[in-house]
Amino acid sequence: MSEILNTVSEGILTLSLNRPWKMNALTREMYAGLTKGLNDAAGDFGIRAVVLTSQGDHFTAGNDITDFMNNPPSSESSEVSQFLSALLNFPKPLLAAVKGNAVGVGTTMLLHCDVVVAAPSANFSMPFASLGLVPEAGSSFLFPQLVGYQRAAKIFFTGESFGADAALAMGLIAEVDSDAAAAVMRLALHIADQPPQAIINTKALLKARQHDAVAAVMKAEFEIFAMALQSDEAMQAFMKFMSKKGKS
Repeated sequence: MSEILNTVSEGILTLSLNRPWKMNALTREMYAGLTKGLNDAAGDFGIRAVVLTSQGDHFTAGNDITDFMNNPPSSESSEVSQFLSALLNFPKPLLAAVKGNAVGVGTTMLLHCDVVVAAPSANFSMPFASLGLVPEAGSSFLFPQLVGYQRAAKIFFTGESFGADAALAMGLIAEVDSDAAAAVMRLALHIADQPPQAIINTKALLKARQHDAVAAVMKAEFEIFAMALQSDEAMQAFMKFMSKKGKS
């Protein structure tokens, strides 16, 4: 069974994380599947919008730590880097429905979405520093721009999590709905009914002011992230994390 479900209905491509037994922790293969889905949709005139969602109780626990440690993303040709590039450059409306945990890239990828709806159960966190790493996906630029420097610093430095209501107040999500997937699909269908080129042009204009800055920050983040992955500090943090996980 595919760990990325790919369905098309009424001009909407839905990409659903389908590894619920692992809280949808992301592997290299899943990143590659998401990238292919986004890139194919970008060039398919019949696709008017893309929805990111998940199976099970959680959006994603972030990277699968074992897969991540065995195959660290150390180059721009890595599956992780390719996915982040696809996110940054996706020209059509990108929406997401979030429930349960959205850890690490599960939160940072939302900064590239045009509209996010979260269930009341949603819980967001970016514990990069706690793992001896640094923010990624342009989040060191986009998140403080969205929520203010001090709130961003507090969240990045401590790794603390925050819920749907806080995410709504920050502007990370557009709304909270008990059935986030259904709410997002209604919105996607409404968007898909709009003149498509006008929607694409509007998104390009909305993103134009910061696109190149985000691309430059993502490149710098990735280089520092790759170096941090090789550090003793990160290795000790990962081992501590795995030890705690084994005891839970």
